[in-house]
Parts: sequence; structure tokens; C-alpha cells
Amino acid sequence: MSKAALSPSQGHDLYETDLYLWTQDQAALLRTGGRQAGGQQAGDQQASDRHRIDWYHLAEEIESLGGSQKSEIRNRLAVLLQHLLKWEFLPDHRKYGWRASMVEQRLQIEGLLDVSPSLRAWPERVLAKAYHLARVRAASETGLAEQTFPQACPYTLAQILDDSFYAGPLEPRFT
Repeated sequence: MSKAALSPSQGHDLYETDLYLWTQDQAALLRTGGRQAGGQQAGDQQASDRHRIDWYHLAEEIESLGGSQKSEIRNRLAVLLQHLLKWEFLPDHRKYGWRASMVEQRLQIEGLLDVSPSLRAWPERVLAKAYHLARVRAASETGLAEQTFPQACPYTLAQILDDSFYAGPLEPRFT
């Protein structure tokens, strides 16, 4: 079925049955704004397209997009902290992959904050939760007791996001 063939009720129902197709339909409606080929306005078509736009769900999805950026920052921060803990507390068992992951998480967080500067304060706000998750994961992954790792995050946010910061002994001992 073509996107153009969808009726207003089908477009709304589409949100419940095929989210991807709904997003494509809504994007097409927003892009065309009721314009016909050749750029001429078609009053009836434009009014019909505006009626077909699923404003309620569209607003929900836009809000959700912002929420997903916040979640991604928190999750990447937790992974970064997990590897910093392992790096510091297991210096004789360091893996090159831990360092590569730390570099990647820092770059990805920086990229997310570059495209959404209004979220610059978000990492500080979720640091305690991200650290708690990192501590649990590090203990589980290493077999060390959770109490091995500090109860509260031992690093400042500036250190965590600093490309040159690696906790623990300086000499690299990779396995």
C-alpha cells in the first residue's frame, strides 16, 4: 500500500500497527505540506494532509527522541565508568578493549553534547546513577566484590570526560 493511499484513520492506526511506516508517512506529510508536484498549493490536498498528520503521536515521538539522547548519555557514561573502575582496580589484567571503549564512550558523549548543547548539565545530574550501575557491572564482570569499588564515584566529571585520564597506575599493562 502506498503512503499516499492511507486514509486519516489508517494513518492514526498505523502508529499502533507499524511504527516505522507511520514515521515515514508522517515525515512525507510534513515535508510536502500539501504541495503538489511543481510547487503549486492545493488547498483541499493541503487541508487533507494537515488533517492526516497525527499531531498527538508526532509530539510524543519528538519528546521521546530527546529522552533517548538522555538515556544514551547515561548509558555511555555508565560504560565509561565501568571501564575506568576495571582499569584502576585490575591494573595487572588491563585489556586493550577497555581503553578503546573508554575512548569511544568519551567521543560519543562529546558528540551527543555537541548536537544537543542543552544537555551539557545532564551527565552531572545522572553521574551517581551511572556510577552505581557501573559499580555493579564491574563487580559482576570481574568477580570482585562490589565493596572493592568505592561507594561513591571517585572521579570528577571533568576527569571522566578527559581524554587523557585513566585511573590507577600509569604504566600500561595490557593482556
